[in-house]
Order: sequence, then structure tokens, then C-alpha cells
Amino acid sequence: MRRGRVAQAPRTLIVKHRFSPADNVRLGHLCGPLDENLRQIEIAFDVAIRRRDHDFSVEGTRARSALALLQALWPRADAALSLDDIQLELTQAAQGQEPKLGAAADEPVLHTRRPGLHGRTARQSEYLRNILGHDLTVGLGPAGTGKTFLAVACAVDALERNAVERLVLTRPAVEAGERLGFLPGDLAQKIDPYLRPLYDALYDLLGFESTQRLFERGTIEIAPLAFMRGRTLNKAFIILDEAQNTTPEQMKMFLTRIGFGSRAVITGDLSQVDLPRGVPSGLAEAARILQGVRGIALTEFSSADVVRHPLVARIVEAYERAEGAAAACAGPAAGTARPRRGRSAS
Repeated sequence: MRRGRVAQAPRTLIVKHRFSPADNVRLGHLCGPLDENLRQIEIAFDVAIRRRDHDFSVEGTRARSALALLQALWPRADAALSLDDIQLELTQAAQGQEPKLGAAADEPVLHTRRPGLHGRTARQSEYLRNILGHDLTVGLGPAGTGKTFLAVACAVDALERNAVERLVLTRPAVEAGERLGFLPGDLAQKIDPYLRPLYDALYDLLGFESTQRLFERGTIEIAPLAFMRGRTLNKAFIILDEAQNTTPEQMKMFLTRIGFGSRAVITGDLSQVDLPRGVPSGLAEAARILQGVRGIALTEFSSADVVRHPLVARIVEAYERAEGAAAACAGPAAGTARPRRGRSAS
């Protein structure tokens, strides 16, 4: 009887490096307050980092990758590196890839208040190319994958380049389980709770004062989906956010609002539908019907594309495993067809 081979555990490595020339300010930025940046890298790569002055020692199975990230961050540490900066760079590490600290030569780079904005994962870069190269792009995926933020960034970039004359941002006013009741104030104040994520992205990409000026001029318009009926939007960049909460009728209505010289992006997460039980999602139907239609691109994200706190990716993966196990127990008849990932029609 032949014995099977026993899989060998990955070999633990110890790699060392001295950063030079010595620069205590740069060293402080690299390590972060109370070495918080180093702790984030330790958790992501499952390594132990020890240092004495500018001498670093990294121990673990992925020690070389962790050290490569530190070496890549060193030239950028002339200014403080926030935890957000570190966590964004660790997105690639979570996928077992080498850290990606800048855009490749063939990747799109957006021009906003945040310099050098680009996709952090291959799927995000594909998403940006789809938005820039198609009249209509559909982005599907879990929370934290940058669907809305990158769409707003593309809209701001198009506005800055005078490719469009205005931005129109909309989403369905559907409560996520809570009843907001009768809200006081004018229309803008009533719908503000629904549209806050769009405001946040605009403030980040344009700045508060610039955003307010563009609102006052009517260059940026935010409205609930119900107020889009009967309109034709020309020379505009239109974003429909949280589209999983549209009905098929609302989705068809939105799709027929697109006018000449306009570009539209639809984003949503089919795992977070807040419609009443038994009401089908217009996003799911549109993703199925529009596959292969010329001028429309579809990008589907996964937990590997999450660029928020690393814990968010693990939460998404846990829910995906639970849903997969439930679907397997229910049998193939209970499953629903999902659009294939990364399909685009040109």
C-alpha cells in the first residue's frame, strides 16, 4: 500500500533590511503612530516585524512580500501615511499578489482632488476602463469594492475635462429595514439620508466648497429615482446607485432617460436587496437582459476587491460561504442565475 505524500508546511523566512539614508522623520511616517502601520502589515501578511532604529527584521512565510511593501512605502514616507493608505495597498496582499503602489502604464488614472486616483485591483481597473469606454456600465458586487466611489470619481474626471456639462446622481428611496417616517424640510432635506454616500464621495473628490458651488449652479444634481420620470438627460454623467432596490419598471424607466452625449453607470449589490418580499430586483433583470448589448459593459466584483478595512472582506467571504452552503442544501432548483463576471460588449 503506497503512502501519500504529506504536504509540507510553508517555510518560515527571516529577512532583514536597513533603510538608508537614515531619516527619522521618514521612519516615523513609515511606522505610523505607535507603530500602527507596522501592525497592520503584520496582520495582513501574518508576519512578525521587529526593528531597531532603521534596521528591520521580518519573520514569517510571507516575509519577503511584507518587506517588499515596506521598501515600496519608504520613498513615499516623506509625508504621513494614514491607515487608509496602508489598507488600500494591502488589498493586493490579501489576494496573494505583490503590493500595487501605483497605476500601470496601460491603466486609467483619474484627475480629481485626490492625485493619481486609479484602480487598486485588476477588477477595479477593468471597471474604470469599462466606464471610460462604454456609454453604459453596470457594476455589481459587495460593499467596500469601490463601485460608487469610482463611478463618482469618473464623473468628476469627466466634468473637469469638460466631457460632460453636469452630473446627475440618483438612487431609489427604499428604507433598509427602518422607517424614516415623515421627514421635515424641503426635498433636499427629505432625501438627504438616502443620498449621503454620494455627498461624501463628492466632498472627498472635489472638496466641500467646490461641491457646494456646483450644487448652487445646478452643475451637480442629486435626486431620488422617482423624480427622473419624463426627463431626457443630454451631455450628462448619470449614476444610479443602490440599483438593486429598483423594480424592473423603474430600471427600464431609468435606462430610457439617457440622452445624447451622456454616460451612465449603474451600481448595486444583489445580496442586499431591500425591496418588499416577492418584488423582483430591476438590477438583476437588467444584468441578465442587457448582456451582450452593444455599448454596455458589465463588471462584477468579489470580496477580493474590497478596499475597506480588511475585516470587511472577511465578513463578505463568510456571508458568501454561508449563502453557498444554503444554496447547495436547497438544491439546484433554488439557485438563481447570476451574470458572468467581467463580460463587456463593445
